[in-house]
Amino acid sequence: QVQLVESGGGLVQPGGSLRLSCAASGSIFSIYAMAWHRQAPGKQRELVARISSNGWTTYADSVKGRFTISRDHAKNTVYLQMKSVKPEDTAVYYCNQIISTTVGYWGQGTQVTVSS
Repeated sequence: QVQLVESGGGLVQPGGSLRLSCAASGSIFSIYAMAWHRQAPGKQRELVARISSNGWTTYADSVKGRFTISRDHAKNTVYLQMKSVKPEDTAVYYCNQIISTTVGYWGQGTQVTVSS
């Protein structure tokens, strides 16, 4: 059974930094792409960043240059380093393991609130 457990969310001031972690178990972590999505109140869930099994990354335009996705195969963990955060980054952030174009697993989400 695949489990994805996010951590690292919380309250951060505008301009600050935060690092999210997602620990995966129950699958061969290294062969699957991983992604971070987010969903703000009243909005649809959106893709934030994606990393392939060999480390290729893509980002939403809204976070390019501020967020960095990375993965550690030894720890079965994917990270999202968030810098220069803005109030509009406030959302629940979800970790996603991409099995195929139609199959994936999701974590329970972690709340990120950017506010002074």
